[in-house]
Amino acid sequence: MGPLHIVWFKRDLRCVDHRPLLEAADCGPVLPLYVVEPELWQQPDSSARQWAFCRESLGELRASLASLGQPLIVRVGVVEQVLERARRQFGIAGLWSHEETGNGWTYARDQRVAAWARQHAITWREIPPFGVTRRLNSRQGWARRWEQRMAEAISPAPKRLTPLAGLDPGPIPTAEALVMAADPCPDRQAGGRSQGLAVLESFLEQRSRTYQLGLSSPNTAGVSCSRLSPHLSWGTLSLREVVQRTRQRRAALTAVPWRRALQRFDERLHWHCHFIQKLESQPSLEFRELHPLTAGLRSGEGAGDEARLAAWAEGRTGLPFVDACMRSLIASGWLNFRMRAMLQSVASYQLWLPWRESGLHLARLFVDYEPGIHWSQCQMQSGTTGINTIRIYNPIKQGRDHDPEGVFIRRWLPELADVPAVHLHEPWRMDGATQERSGCRLGVDYPEPIVDWVAAAATARDRLWSLRREQGFAATADAIQQRHGSRRSGLRASSRRSRRDLPAADASVAQLSLDLA
Repeated sequence: MGPLHIVWFKRDLRCVDHRPLLEAADCGPVLPLYVVEPELWQQPDSSARQWAFCRESLGELRASLASLGQPLIVRVGVVEQVLERARRQFGIAGLWSHEETGNGWTYARDQRVAAWARQHAITWREIPPFGVTRRLNSRQGWARRWEQRMAEAISPAPKRLTPLAGLDPGPIPTAEALVMAADPCPDRQAGGRSQGLAVLESFLEQRSRTYQLGLSSPNTAGVSCSRLSPHLSWGTLSLREVVQRTRQRRAALTAVPWRRALQRFDERLHWHCHFIQKLESQPSLEFRELHPLTAGLRSGEGAGDEARLAAWAEGRTGLPFVDACMRSLIASGWLNFRMRAMLQSVASYQLWLPWRESGLHLARLFVDYEPGIHWSQCQMQSGTTGINTIRIYNPIKQGRDHDPEGVFIRRWLPELADVPAVHLHEPWRMDGATQERSGCRLGVDYPEPIVDWVAAAATARDRLWSLRREQGFAATADAIQQRHGSRRSGLRASSRRSRRDLPAADASVAQLSLDLA
């Protein structure tokens, strides 16, 4: 057996629209490889629910590759060591993969792999998987380049892969084998490309009809939203596929409202790469505040309060709609974007928790965790970017607006099932007799609010706006906007505006990013 072309699969678990696989197959025998990295799965943003989705996707990928002639090879260990064993055993004609904008751990790992490849004079060809640009100097023209990439032809799977005799495909380990913490997620979406294609089909052919009307309420979002986010995050579908299929479907429709709904979805697909590009251009935003003057903002009163963090993380803040959203997320690994934003906002403002700590908890819960989108959103919703509107969610208003009958609350908070509708969103207003009749005693069956959320929000708002008025804040914000801001929106840094002057449109632009979830 001569030198092999190794195709290293990461978060691109498919054969179709996988240019590294197709181009490597044109060059010679291919060893399709996935390395299960135990250290990666012990990182604080990783979870067993994510591995379960990935594991299911790997099983289907292995079968798809086997139908082409050579099944996926899975090895457990350190990537450089696995590659070095392959080099010594077979020789490596080339290393192929997609570019990855992952977390800080994968960034450092890729640097080590690049150093190993240089040491052994092995060419590592990394191909962009979607619209993010490496070593980007300017955002000017970024949207045009994104459109060009999305318009590229979908790469077919190779017609055939040369079978590699004598190679054990290797087991795909369980979460238990990787010593991962137990993480029950009974309502999790299933992984695998066939699942992704079915979700895409059902959305474009049927569910997208109610996309605009149903994406904000957790009662309707599970059906009306695309539900494609985990398949995009783990690469069982490519973003290019979704964009092109969406546009084809929209062109075939005659119903104007439905066409308009798909147009809105199409617009939101742009924001997928817009936010990942921020992390690609500035990897430190996973760990450090984008605007340096917001560093340490929550290091005073309330910062690191383990009791508040635990209450928020477990859905027992005493704010019913917040707790219902958290418990739903724990059970399913998914939540619509507006509710994600609300959870982060409440943690950051009413509870005054550092965004990194609350963000790590959400990262572990999201099966569709995408580091570039996630950390950009955590900072946006906590006011540390310096360029976005300060958006402090009113959790009671959100509940009344998006769950007016309390259906969602009663489903996820059974202890409130018999609370009268008039008190459901604010159970602390019940008198003792009403509590007894409804079987919900505050402080016993359901907690009192752990903070005075109205006063806490006012204090947070004053602190943020006071900071934004400090000398030098606006100039730094303008520099951040120049580096990271969307050229499509035409917005300048909001730090120069007073609260009275902020138009509603600013807030809506800031909310587009994950509504495709």
